[in-house]
Amino acid sequence: MRAEMLAKLGYNVFALDIYGTGIRPKPPESAKMSGKFKEDRALFRERLNDGLKILLDLPRTDPKKVAAIGYCFGGTGVLELVRSGADIAGVVSFHGGLGNPAPADAKYIRAEVLVLHGADDPFVPPAEVEAFKAEMKAAGKDYQFVAYPGAVHAFTQKMAGDDPSKGAAYQAEADAKSWEEMRAFFDQIFGKN
Repeated sequence: MRAEMLAKLGYNVFALDIYGTGIRPKPPESAKMSGKFKEDRALFRERLNDGLKILLDLPRTDPKKVAAIGYCFGGTGVLELVRSGADIAGVVSFHGGLGNPAPADAKYIRAEVLVLHGADDPFVPPAEVEAFKAEMKAAGKDYQFVAYPGAVHAFTQKMAGDDPSKGAAYQAEADAKSWEEMRAFFDQIFGKN
């Protein structure tokens, strides 16, 4: 759905399937699958960079105007992509995990970073948020961080339901605002080139 929304805005879109063809895990299997990549950051980064190479090889891709976005596990992924040193303009993480077992890798970030976060997300607790901010500060990286009050994990996902007491729930206002933040961010980073 988000790829289609981006395409309607005029962007050349490539959606990376990190798991592989035909692999669509459902909970609790999805947690095991994503955990495999969270535990093996080298494999995670390899897959992410392989996807980036495919995008860069597409004839309509302008290598100076590439950004990556991701939701939840994908939000974690776009941060790993730039921590690997990927030469892209920017990344947007929507309610993604912020933890990093190797915070010194932030020194490799060359892209602009926008994190869109649910202020009450129990799956990305305040300590993880503060560790991310400390990681970025220690590496001297400029970034934007927007936290939506009252929003929990998965605030952009309608299928998450509307009960925030479960830790994940859709919040229409945060969804709409985060999409507009992303659009403004794209205008900013792509206007530089």
